Amino acid sequence: MSAAVSDVAPQASTAPTGGGVLRRLNIVTAVWAGSALAAIGWFIAHELWQDGDHGSDQVVLVTLICWSVGFMVGIGAFNGPIGWIRGNDLAHEDELFLAGKDQGIGRYFRFTTDHKVVGIQYLIVTMVLFALGGTLAMLIRTNLISPDSQFLSAQTYNAIVGLHGLIMIIATIIMVTGPFGNFIVPIMIGARDMAFPRLNALSLWLIVAAIPVLFSAAFLGGIPTGWVGYAPLADQAPPGMDAYSIFILIFAVSSAVAGANITTTVLTMRARGMSWRRTPIFVFGTVASVGLALPAFPLFMASQILLQVDRTQGGQFYVASGGGSPWLYANLFWLMGHPEVYVILIPAIAALMELTPVFARKPLFSFNTAVIAIAGIVGLSVMVWAHHMYAAGWAPDLNGPFMLTTEMISVPTGLLFLVILGTLWRGRIWTTVPMLATYAMLWNFIIGGITGIYLSDVPADYALHGSMFVTAHFHYTLMGAGLTGAIGALAYWFPKMTGRMLNERAGYISFWLVQIGFNVTFIGMFAVGLAGQPRRVVTYAHLFAAGNLVSTLGAYCIGIGMLVLLYAIVSSWMHGPIAPANPWGAKTLEWTVPNPIPLENFEVLPVVTEDPYGYGVDEAFLTAELVSGSAPRTASTGSATATQAEVAAGSGQQVATLDREAGQL
Repeated sequence: MSAAVSDVAPQASTAPTGGGVLRRLNIVTAVWAGSALAAIGWFIAHELWQDGDHGSDQVVLVTLICWSVGFMVGIGAFNGPIGWIRGNDLAHEDELFLAGKDQGIGRYFRFTTDHKVVGIQYLIVTMVLFALGGTLAMLIRTNLISPDSQFLSAQTYNAIVGLHGLIMIIATIIMVTGPFGNFIVPIMIGARDMAFPRLNALSLWLIVAAIPVLFSAAFLGGIPTGWVGYAPLADQAPPGMDAYSIFILIFAVSSAVAGANITTTVLTMRARGMSWRRTPIFVFGTVASVGLALPAFPLFMASQILLQVDRTQGGQFYVASGGGSPWLYANLFWLMGHPEVYVILIPAIAALMELTPVFARKPLFSFNTAVIAIAGIVGLSVMVWAHHMYAAGWAPDLNGPFMLTTEMISVPTGLLFLVILGTLWRGRIWTTVPMLATYAMLWNFIIGGITGIYLSDVPADYALHGSMFVTAHFHYTLMGAGLTGAIGALAYWFPKMTGRMLNERAGYISFWLVQIGFNVTFIGMFAVGLAGQPRRVVTYAHLFAAGNLVSTLGAYCIGIGMLVLLYAIVSSWMHGPIAPANPWGAKTLEWTVPNPIPLENFEVLPVVTEDPYGYGVDEAFLTAELVSGSAPRTASTGSATATQAEVAAGSGQQVATLDREAGQL
């Protein structure tokens, strides 16, 4: 696998220098340091507070904080700042070591600042989270295969539902901006790295440190509140709720660090000549996503800080009998919770808008409309949160205005659909695995969007709130559109990130298994939800047996399809055909750098002189052998035909010149 990733093979004649103590720090030392500090913290807290009114919560809180701090110390996250405070800032050789120069595969297990390494690390972390969350989903659906299966106890079922929801939400938040925002965006804008490389690595390792914190909840009584963590149930929950809070606090810090870094990078480090009109749409989507997260996630942090005051200090912020209000938690949560939907969706749809012009061989239809639509979604998404609380009774006089803003957000969302459809219209379509993701997203998000309009209507929401209909709706939105877009992005950028071509046959098989299984699963949930089945129940009436059986069989189909995708990724990464620098004939800057990508991306910084989507219907395609060595396959629309090789050998890149004189100046 190591030979497939950019700049992995070490130089035989060059021994890496620099690094100091960082040479001895990696994920193993991080686990040891975290475990040791957690043991010390537990012992001290146990001696001080175990017999108090909130002793168990205080002990768990201190233990988990100590684990997180110890892990970050053990991975080397604080070495740079501590050295700077002591007046010993890192030397140039130390910076090269931090960037992973000449370290081979070992750099992926260290605190490494190269944005390409961080992107691969994010990809692996995301895949692990999806594997864990998907496994829990299979347990949930297996329990629901029949009305009284008793496959899981009620307490275990509730804990699994909460863990599954939170894991999948976190995975979908980072699934695009993590891997591709880190690996692709700096190259796409013509930069040599991120604006703050150390903060980039910090954002990744904070998430790695937080994952064991979250899973410790399974051994501390679970998360019985569902992934939303509603108070006052959260005040009464077992110590697993403390793990939930600490995880959210760490993840929010990671998101803030990553968001500030990506935003600064794009605003200050775009290549010469890359005006906003020449900036690829994926960059807009990524910046919009992290920019929306920056004000949203601190509200979730605030909710958890107040919760911990309640749980560990006897506070009453969410306890009505003590003068608090559960609606305070609900508002703080949903002020984050609904913008978070678009934090997930915007970069995924932007990735599909990025690849669709490549495989349609047409410019992106109405680039300005796409940018305006993204801005409109960002603006309206912070004005709709209370539609989640129609049935709660909070501020009923505001139901009408929130219904209006919720329905209004369908307008900029619909504009993105029109942009993609306009790009496809009369294009020279080359049907690939990435392109299939565009088609699937259009279908799935139409269903998710229309059912969302139903739920935005107050009377309809009163009838459907808390039912399986809602579960199906948000899965069509977050998985059907968001995850589908992320898989399309992975298939599209896989050759650049790994230097290998993705197994196309396995990709097709996975696509159809996942999409067929997905629609079977959640259309079944729509049916039982309309019939009245509530969600988050361990047993249900026999009236809903057929629909749940269908949904469970569909979920197994999804699981098989995702295993096929995992096989395609791993086998292609290790043994797939070597990818050329630009297998798709795309025009954006990431396809102008060679494989493997040099440490600093560009020998000479590029100068951009045209937009990234200058495809024309009269392009002269050159004949060449297929990169895979197989016989030419023809993709056609009407009378226009183009082989894979012809597309790959199409017109030039976005960069018109690598101006060496300008670069030397």
